[in-house]
Amino acid sequence: MASVTYDNATRIYPGTDKPAVDKLNIEIEDGEFLVLVGPSGCGKSTSLRMLAGLEDVNGGAIRIGDRDVTHLPPKDRDIAMVFQNYALYPHMTVAQNMGFALKIAGVPKDQIRAKVEDAAKILDLTPYLDRKPKALSGGQRQRVAMGRAIVREPQVFLMDEPLSNLDAKLRVQTRTQIASLQRRLGITTVYVTHDQTEALTMGDRVAVLKDGLLQQIDSPRNMYDKPANLFVAGFIGSPAMNLVEVPIADGGVKFGNSVVPVEREVIAEAAGRGDKTVTVGIRPEHLDTVGEGSDAGLAVTVNVVEELGADGYVYGTAQVGGEAKELVVRVGGREVPEKGATIHVVPRAGEAHVFSISTGERLTD
Repeated sequence: MASVTYDNATRIYPGTDKPAVDKLNIEIEDGEFLVLVGPSGCGKSTSLRMLAGLEDVNGGAIRIGDRDVTHLPPKDRDIAMVFQNYALYPHMTVAQNMGFALKIAGVPKDQIRAKVEDAAKILDLTPYLDRKPKALSGGQRQRVAMGRAIVREPQVFLMDEPLSNLDAKLRVQTRTQIASLQRRLGITTVYVTHDQTEALTMGDRVAVLKDGLLQQIDSPRNMYDKPANLFVAGFIGSPAMNLVEVPIADGGVKFGNSVVPVEREVIAEAAGRGDKTVTVGIRPEHLDTVGEGSDAGLAVTVNVVEELGADGYVYGTAQVGGEAKELVVRVGGREVPEKGATIHVVPRAGEAHVFSISTGERLTD
């Protein structure tokens, strides 16, 4: 087992000036499960491939434990990678696929068999050891790819969108298996996904990237509660956070017909930048509906209602600053409004996130 360090690691592809990964600084602790997440083209897979030795590092360094592996070939890095497409040999059995790397390394046959059988027990693959990959389901093939990584007993697991080829139900089941397996084995793991729900449910910490730059690295809970900027606020959470530009008022910000209290320091900081407005972020579960007949807060016209049993999500339109703005509000499953109705919503006290209109950075602590 070992820690992993990205020290100003930079990757610039030939023929381009803009780095795909720009001065990435991350310290991953021994045994930690870190998830790299972001939209397509943000540099997350490139970051993983730099650690694997599959991409050159044009600046900075990468260390595994105390070893500088920046320019070492992949075979000397003591890592094991699980790919999106499984990369299994179709002519080999499950057991042969899982033990192939050990065979190449010259490990005795009896040791290979013992390690393969141990890994198969952990992954519930024992009945399938003599089958070929074509006789397995997608989820079983993914477990074989995991088993091949486990038998090598590497210092670091690298996983590049390993669940993206599975159907929705199997993804939920398999991500639970991977997370519990990693905790049992205690092997440092770097996991790449574009699915922020996957990131929040699996990682000890989550790192959000955009355009090759690290936006925030934190625990899933802190990232959800205190996004560092507008990009993270809009990216993390499902449904996404509501982001509304509102004017600064005395003692807070004006939200429709109500003034939402905001700390003086936040207002002073925004005013110090010359901002007359700020962007307020409110999660759907932190918007409360006010009683009938009240015109407090913001009037929202209901367009679509998603009923999920215990809860419902109202997708509506509100007029903010003369423009139509889409909002999402979570309501109780027994109090779902009719389509076309108008509801009034106000942010719950202390749950509004305030961001600078000029920089996009978080202003609330």
